[in-house]
Formats: sequence, structure tokens, C-alpha cells
Amino acid sequence: MAGATSRNLDAPDETRTPDKTLVQSVQLDGAKVGRITLQPGWKWSECIKPIVGTDSCQVHHLGVILSGAMRVEHNDGSAIDLASGEVYEIQPGHDAWVVGDDVVVGLEFDPTTAATYAKP
Repeated sequence: MAGATSRNLDAPDETRTPDKTLVQSVQLDGAKVGRITLQPGWKWSECIKPIVGTDSCQVHHLGVILSGAMRVEHNDGSAIDLASGEVYEIQPGHDAWVVGDDVVVGLEFDPTTAATYAKP
């Protein structure tokens, strides 16, 4: 049966607010989508690590940057810079931080990440 659903991220099912972080997620019929807002000065190892207790981010990310810029550095030293309009896939085992003075807003499409990011 054909159909369509929609949800507004301004009315999320769940909101999480770690330091300098806002995570909002909505559930659709077959998917969960998250919007992550990161303030200038945000760094995973300072803002999220104390909550999750791992040495680096162990989450798979699949998404798009809507605004701002960030740097992602993997445990092996490889790094990538992401800016507005870029679609990304980031494997577990990394740190990340906001670059510059602009807020970073991104959408996360990995359903596990959308559901669990920044949870203990």
C-alpha cells in the first residue's frame, strides 16, 4: 500500500542536551532521523565523552551538514573537514570539533545514531 509520512524536527520525539549539544530525533514508520546542533567550542572529547565513557566516538555516522564547519579526526590520525552541504559517512573511532564561530547543524540518517547519540 502506498503512503507517505512526515514529521517536523521542531516537534521531536526525543531531545538530548549535553554540553554545547542539542540532539532532536523523530521516528517515521521505517526510519529514525536526528538533527544535531553543535555550538562553537563543541568538541566530542569534551562534551560527549564524559557521558558515553569511551576514549573516542564509537558511533557510525551517516548524514549531511546543513550549516557550519567541523573537523573529524580518526584514531589512526586520518582527518576530514566537513562544511555546509557535504554528505558524510564517518566510521567509529574518532574525535570531532566545531571549526570557527558558526553553529554546526547536521542531519543524521543512521537510525542507531539518531536514537542513541549522546546517551550514556
